Amino acid sequence: MKRSWFANDDMPANILSRLSAKTLHCLKLVSKEWLNLISERSFVSLQLKPKEPLSGFFFQEVFQWTDDEHAEIISYIPVDVERVNVRQTVLDFLPDNVVILSLNNGLLCCRSCFPNSQPMLYVCNPLNKQWRSLLWPNLPKDCRVALAFDPFRDPIDISTDFNLVAVSGVLTDDEEYHFFFDIYSSQVRSWRRSKECFRCNHDLTKTGGILAEGILYWLTDGYGVLMFDPQNELSWLIEGPLPATEFISIPEMCIGESEGKLCYVIISEHGLQLWILKDQFAAQWDLKFYASLDELERENSDVLYKIEEKVRSQLSRDTFSWMDPMSFKDGMLLLRVSTAVYLYQFDTRMMKKLCDASTLGPKAMFSPIVVPYTMSLVPVEQA
Repeated sequence: MKRSWFANDDMPANILSRLSAKTLHCLKLVSKEWLNLISERSFVSLQLKPKEPLSGFFFQEVFQWTDDEHAEIISYIPVDVERVNVRQTVLDFLPDNVVILSLNNGLLCCRSCFPNSQPMLYVCNPLNKQWRSLLWPNLPKDCRVALAFDPFRDPIDISTDFNLVAVSGVLTDDEEYHFFFDIYSSQVRSWRRSKECFRCNHDLTKTGGILAEGILYWLTDGYGVLMFDPQNELSWLIEGPLPATEFISIPEMCIGESEGKLCYVIISEHGLQLWILKDQFAAQWDLKFYASLDELERENSDVLYKIEEKVRSQLSRDTFSWMDPMSFKDGMLLLRVSTAVYLYQFDTRMMKKLCDASTLGPKAMFSPIVVPYTMSLVPVEQA
């Protein structure tokens, strides 16, 4: 007689659904019965949690001096373990060498490296190694493609639906950027260009875009944030929390998401600041966290030394940035300090060294692609 571990059929799902995606992925090995249960779409829908803990960060070098991207190193830096072991084979299940584009709610979007006779876009789940591919559209190579996937708004009981938004900037003769938006829907499996066009005096910078409450955001090199609402096809430029005139030295910043809200992290002579976007149309920001440079050094004296002097000495974008906030998610900031990579936790105000930058590749110091990763069991089938 087959032994049952539970009193009724509903108990396994109710109990297991309270566990994290990482734990459940390991529990698939317990038995075929558990594998089938954990793989069911109804169970995945039940298990999804907005509070799923941050698992780590994907990090990729950017080769800046040639159009040939080769196969730049992609590293995965876990943060949910005591001893960090950087892994560089997490995406080896994909059939191509890729460039990371965007990541949210457990799904990663990337594209083939250029040059390529038939470049592809991939939407994949690194945890279950499932992926979907589509041809790269007739768009500029340097356009920014962002994944818009929110399983808490769009049920996944039947299929995993998502949108891709490609934003392309064209520099006009009067030194103004015109941004165009192309949208891909997995439901209709086709691209179309939005009628929306936004004009701006600044280009996009760092990794993008960040999805928060269904809206995509990209940081600009003018300290503002370009937003695009895929549902209403509306774009807007949000001024940053502080005007450029507030800074003497060159500030370093990144944007991220926490509890469904857009966040803006700044490191400057004013210290470390975390701002939360309250109203995008009025550009209203709330200061959520502040620590002066002296406080940062005092609380992390084993890591930081003469931090104020070093931050204040950066007076040009051409000089090497001593502290660079690279990615933020749910109260955790990945930042580079000199030649090492650290995790700063805003709740404890403590820094933890994760690895040396050299571990991430020879070009890891120069504007890398960095995205936060939260594990998910969401299935991704080939179309």
